[in-house]
Amino acid sequence: MRNVGRIMVVGLVSALVAAACGGGGDGSGTETAQTVDAGIKSGVAAQLGGSTTVAGATATTAAVQPRPKSMDEWEKLWAEQRAKVVKRIKDNNWGKSADGKTVNGAEGFKIDLTTCSNNWSDTEGITDAEIKVGNPMPLSGAAGDYGNIAKAMTAIYANYSKQGAFKDVNGKTRSVNLIVKDDGYDATRTIPLVDEMIDSEKVFAVWTLGSPNGLKVYDKLNARCIPHPLEMSGHPAWGDPVKHPWTTGQQMAYNTEAVLWGSFIENHINEFPNGVKVASLVANSDFGRAYDSFFKAYINDSKIKDKVQYFSEVLEITAPTVTDPMTTLQSKKPDIFITMTGGAQCPQIIQEAAGNGMKESAKYLFMSSVCKAASFVGKDKVGGDGKASDGWWIMGGGAMDLNAESNSGDAYVQWARQLLKDNGIDYKTSGSFGSGFIFAFPFVQAMRTAGELPGGLTRSNFITALRHLDATNPMLLEGIKYNMNGNADAYLTEGSDLSKYDSAKQAWVQQGSIVELSGKSKNCAYDQPSGTCK
Repeated sequence: MRNVGRIMVVGLVSALVAAACGGGGDGSGTETAQTVDAGIKSGVAAQLGGSTTVAGATATTAAVQPRPKSMDEWEKLWAEQRAKVVKRIKDNNWGKSADGKTVNGAEGFKIDLTTCSNNWSDTEGITDAEIKVGNPMPLSGAAGDYGNIAKAMTAIYANYSKQGAFKDVNGKTRSVNLIVKDDGYDATRTIPLVDEMIDSEKVFAVWTLGSPNGLKVYDKLNARCIPHPLEMSGHPAWGDPVKHPWTTGQQMAYNTEAVLWGSFIENHINEFPNGVKVASLVANSDFGRAYDSFFKAYINDSKIKDKVQYFSEVLEITAPTVTDPMTTLQSKKPDIFITMTGGAQCPQIIQEAAGNGMKESAKYLFMSSVCKAASFVGKDKVGGDGKASDGWWIMGGGAMDLNAESNSGDAYVQWARQLLKDNGIDYKTSGSFGSGFIFAFPFVQAMRTAGELPGGLTRSNFITALRHLDATNPMLLEGIKYNMNGNADAYLTEGSDLSKYDSAKQAWVQQGSIVELSGKSKNCAYDQPSGTCK
């Protein structure tokens, strides 16, 4: 295990420019210039109003449509939403131009198809009966649990394929063939797998998981005009409709989560009259570095920066244990601890905090949003009576927990669990099954919308549909908007809940109102060498 310790007092870091989003940090303690998304920062401040407490935030939430009570009601709602998107696209003549040279959309969205290779095909990976989608992801190793995302998605696509849902205006009814191959969460393995998928398998689209993995291949996929939809991480780089129009994300961006953490600390600073010590455990990858650098940028730009002492430990997300870095962090006696990693390390962190005294000595303990599922924090994972997880906090990105018994009465959750059961899958064994439903939803909606556009299902129609998606994701909490808008809004999910884990209920309990930030995130033209957005 690579374990690099580092300590940093945030107030001593060089001043940063408050502007659009950025990345930073190289895992060795060398800091790069970093920025704060002003739109997200002001949106959070306006909604939390400086009064987030255990009792909840003071944000007000506009009236939202109640959740449908049956799958028939859900399907009717989605059909209506798809029809509105189709009408909007047709009314504005968006999509592939008549001369076949561009793909156009809202707010100046444009793809120059003349830059694609001479042998590029708008329908590659599609036959009269099949749609091939490549999906390299971890099926083994410490991050292997994420492979359950693919198992859930495969079941979902088979269900809709059997129903004939992927029928386009040309009368072709197709099934989705998700081609899953193991990259072990190793970006060096992702690259040749993607090459194989696009050159040998000749897939319609490529779907990757992990910030480092996606960043290694998204330049190539965009240069070759291949859809790279809904990358399975929250790195802000996926919000770049100008330079990377074929790539999109799905979940709340890590810079937004970092702003929420920083705002929470600002609002609670009076509880620490002698200043606050904040500790984090950071994954040694673009994933963890994004969290770390955005959080430091927020604190350094904050009025409380001189009251915050920040220190962190860095380790590989594939490391088998977290004992050594958690022991080092606890020796500093932090007041607040923040998880900046995920996967199998989520329950390990909870167990270590309970065992080394951090749970008792730190006032606030945060899980990262990717650790929200009950299968990461429930008693079956943390052991004993489950009280080790009690009182942990999370900026949950609005995700519903498929595993939580408190959601057992929900019509969609019931349907999802039954679908898994019908495919021989026990939903309780992994939180990643729930993630599969979250990610599969926009793909199904965009594919069905694309099929209704002139010309039927094509790569250009698919990306047009996805870039203008406006729907209700059934795996998000009420009040979380779910949309993109061409060049103006490149992030599907920008809202979040603030929740606290109740071990007696074995569920995350929302504190106060949803923080909804739709349309406030600036686009991120990510520069990998500097780790910032331009």
